[in-house]
Amino acid sequence: VQLVESGGGSVQTGGSLRLSCAASGYTFSSNCMGWFRQAPGKEREGVAAIYTGGGSTYYTDSVKGRFTISLDSAKNTVYLQMNSLKPEDTAMYYCAAGSDSCSLSALRFRLTEYKYWGQGTQVTVS
Repeated sequence: VQLVESGGGSVQTGGSLRLSCAASGYTFSSNCMGWFRQAPGKEREGVAAIYTGGGSTYYTDSVKGRFTISLDSAKNTVYLQMNSLKPEDTAMYYCAAGSDSCSLSALRFRLTEYKYWGQGTQVTVS
């Protein structure tokens, strides 16, 4: 399984970016994919998750109303549309796959629930 993120970059406050995560060797079938981020000196945190079986989406409170996770099963790709970006959104963003637990709030963004991880793409907001 390989996850490759793209779409990061530098934007001004209030700007937008769309991150993509292309998955190979992985089937979107009743499982969960997520986006996480890690700022310098901070722990990796969950941002958004999507259940590939039915399309249910989940967000951490700080991004609700600003970020949207979606998937294109035909392209085996998950997206994170980020609008109204703030400096505190600056981080390395990682795509993750292989969880069965995103419907459970206690496990939704637990790092160990996700089996596969990408290398990350940097987002800088100034």
